[in-house]
Amino acid sequence: MTDSLYDLPFEPINGTAYTLETYRDKVLLIANVASKCGFTGQYKNLESLNRRYQDQGLVVLGFPCDQFGGQEPGSNQEIESFCSLEYGVSFPMHAKVEVNGPGQHPIFAALTGPKSPYPGKIRWNFNKFLLSREGVLLNRFGSLTSPESKKVVQAIEKALG
Repeated sequence: MTDSLYDLPFEPINGTAYTLETYRDKVLLIANVASKCGFTGQYKNLESLNRRYQDQGLVVLGFPCDQFGGQEPGSNQEIESFCSLEYGVSFPMHAKVEVNGPGQHPIFAALTGPKSPYPGKIRWNFNKFLLSREGVLLNRFGSLTSPESKKVVQAIEKALG
């Protein structure tokens, strides 16, 4: 899950497509997100982590998904506006993706597939995946785990060195 991971294409919520090569040597916290979910408040926590650790090399990446109860019904522009106005999100957000099933985005196929150290389908919004500077999946945290919980913060700090 290293070099091939860096070759995967990504479509930002606005702007030009890119690959994860942009973030090589960064610690990544990847989350599937939604604007109308009981866990939507985690945007605030993700933004706080992003601001606190970005100078040390953390990059939070948000991937809106509408596969769980229709909780991300908006267009990419509506999602971007909501995240900016309601939570001051400054971390990179992406175009809406599918995290499970036949239309699953390749990053989530890699993070949850049989070769992953944390395999298994995503069951709800705000799952979080922590990747090392080398692109190795270190941890997977479920929806119930706050991004600012002790175990997430400790894992991030360890990954940052």
